[in-house]
Amino acid sequence: MKLHIFGESHAPEIGVEIEGVPKGTVIDLVALQAFLDRRAPGNGQGGMSTPRKEPDKVEFDKGVVGGVATGETIRAVIRNTNTRPQDYANVTTVPRPGHADYASWLKCGKIPTGGGKWSGRMTAPLCIAGGIALQMLAKKGVTISSSVRRGHGDSAIPVGDSVGGVVEVVATGFPAGYGDVGTDGLESKLAAAFFGIPAVKGVEFGAGFKLAEMLGSEANDAFEVKGDQGPGIRDQVVLRTNHCGGILGGVSVGMPIVARLAFKPTPSISLEQDSVDLATMTPAKIRVKGRHDRCVAFRGAVAAEAAMAIVLADELEV
Repeated sequence: MKLHIFGESHAPEIGVEIEGVPKGTVIDLVALQAFLDRRAPGNGQGGMSTPRKEPDKVEFDKGVVGGVATGETIRAVIRNTNTRPQDYANVTTVPRPGHADYASWLKCGKIPTGGGKWSGRMTAPLCIAGGIALQMLAKKGVTISSSVRRGHGDSAIPVGDSVGGVVEVVATGFPAGYGDVGTDGLESKLAAAFFGIPAVKGVEFGAGFKLAEMLGSEANDAFEVKGDQGPGIRDQVVLRTNHCGGILGGVSVGMPIVARLAFKPTPSISLEQDSVDLATMTPAKIRVKGRHDRCVAFRGAVAAEAAMAIVLADELEV
């Protein structure tokens, strides 16, 4: 499954082109929209989501007819209906700390409205592809779920500020023997997909960084044979624990694939911050306006499920 995501946060539309969905694949459009609704802005999330409301209704321009893939490249779009570019009038030359504004200035010579192609809104088209991949995986007995732990504990978030969070995403039912070494390994491919989600600054698999504090005798996952579950060795060998997160040497071992993603605090905060006016190269103060999540991890969890699904569906060639 190959993707090309296009559009910008405050452009008329955002969307995705998807290659590799087999002809005849049935797509449950209701279930797909429900998946997108989980990520859509303004959906609450315990007060953590942005107040910007977007229906995020997916429209297929080509490649899907009557809920069935035609085998050609799928093109799907989401219309942006609630943009407020005036909220960004004060940041055309003053980069917001923590944002990709300065990166955009270095690459493109300008700061785009609302983050442009760097915006977290671009995870919506990612979730179109991921939602389709999830349905394809489900037909193979693979399911993906996520949970969120908000950063800064249970403490109240100071007015005008934000917090980060940790998302755990787990694939169950994924068979053993998929992946390879090096950059072709499952961890490598999944990490690349996860880091494509804005605000993700750390990824770990299984016990992750805790492994650095363990003895080898503690960290190693002992092998054992379970009851007769089929003719192949893949169906009979299991790990007693899962510190490896379901992957050894870049290859799946039949255990749940477990990853955790660290999301940084939402960089758009209304507190005054120091910056620089890039047009005059002089110090500047900035207060970010607009509508932003107080913790992006909650909606980011849906994007994490999508990213994992795309990689695993590609591995299975479903």
